[in-house]
Amino acid sequence: MILDASDVHKSYAVAGTRTQVLRGVSVTLKAGESLALMGESGSGKSTLLHMIAGLDVPDAGSILVEAQNMAVPSDTKRAELRRSLVGIIFQQFNLIPSLRIDANIAFQAQLAGRYEAGWCATLAIRMGLNDHLNKFPEALSGGQQQRVAIARALAAKPALLLADEPTGNLDEETAQTVLNLLLEITRETETALLMVTHSSKHAGALDRQLTLRSGVIS
Repeated sequence: MILDASDVHKSYAVAGTRTQVLRGVSVTLKAGESLALMGESGSGKSTLLHMIAGLDVPDAGSILVEAQNMAVPSDTKRAELRRSLVGIIFQQFNLIPSLRIDANIAFQAQLAGRYEAGWCATLAIRMGLNDHLNKFPEALSGGQQQRVAIARALAAKPALLLADEPTGNLDEETAQTVLNLLLEITRETETALLMVTHSSKHAGALDRQLTLRSGVIS
């Protein structure tokens, strides 16, 4: 089992009032399996992704990625686990504007100590980026930038890939192309994929679908 999140609870204090965001959510993912997480804004989707990525810790429950505890109190330890086990794709791309495309792709793998020039080159070819490696992000279209973000996340060969609305800023045709590439490579590499999406069409392309409503799986 790559991901085993069990009975996860999370609340936040807002204006002096405690708001429960996650109410006992459980999610599992095997190697090579893809799962779409759906739900309205405010349902807890991004909060759950943050918990799984170790960007925040739950109030209760457990989150294991490859049997490693992502809910440890230490920020430093969670960061180490995140670099080692998890890849993250954001809706806003979050590329480094001062680095060329080849350096952006290599960046996360180098941080994790798992940089492989051959694998980065393969990802660039598969993502249709081979002719753009000497450019900077601002020279690329939105679809091309998202492909760079996907290649960067996959370059470190994570066990688990988290994608938060990865096609949300793209037109429908480009979004479908990007999604197809993402699913193709994660299945080939047996990377577990958890993707937040508002699109039922895109969700249907993944192996399983879950819906969050008011902090619970429905």
